Amino acid sequence: MDFDKTQVVRSKRKTIAIIIQKDGSVQIRAPRFATSQQIQLFVQSKMSWIQSHQAKILKLKNPAHKYEPGEKFLFLGNKYPLELSKANSPFLLLDGKFHLGWLKQQDAEKVFTEWYRKRAREIITERANLLAKQHSYVFKKIRISSARTRWGSCSPKGTLSFTWRLVLAPMEIIDFVIIHELVHLNIKDHSSAFWSRVQDIEPDYRKKRRWLREHGHLLTF
Repeated sequence: MDFDKTQVVRSKRKTIAIIIQKDGSVQIRAPRFATSQQIQLFVQSKMSWIQSHQAKILKLKNPAHKYEPGEKFLFLGNKYPLELSKANSPFLLLDGKFHLGWLKQQDAEKVFTEWYRKRAREIITERANLLAKQHSYVFKKIRISSARTRWGSCSPKGTLSFTWRLVLAPMEIIDFVIIHELVHLNIKDHSSAFWSRVQDIEPDYRKKRRWLREHGHLLTF
């Protein structure tokens, strides 16, 4: 469940409904008598539908990259221009600019995706291990996914999953998402106890949530 793009509105209605807003955010309309667990189970059963519709909206909002010289690409919250290089090894290099081997321009999307995925595994694994040690959490393993709208998740068996697209965001946002999933190791829902624990670790977490709501649609291509 995308914790940053979900709003629950209760009313006299009799059934639960899911509304995908124009910005890709999710609004849940539920009866007043529906419990948080019932709402979460319903949303989880519709997750594929939610993610499919969010992806369509985000695709319309974010025109596809052309991978031409001068075009800018995000990494850790900063934008770097693209330059085509005569050297084709490595295929993609970041050195103040993104240098892409010109023979790989037609496969640029694949090259960028593989580069981001590798960086995501390195950075997220390092930060997750550090934050887990600092705050006495133990997870089983890290999984890097290709999710477009779900930043992270925590499985019942202790596997933490994160989309590679997170490395487009600033490091403080990456840390917030990791902390969110670490807390889920002990508290499975989004109760007041959960957010209280998140706040203990990250006092400014509301600012990070707001950043994701406002800029999360940019973490894709």
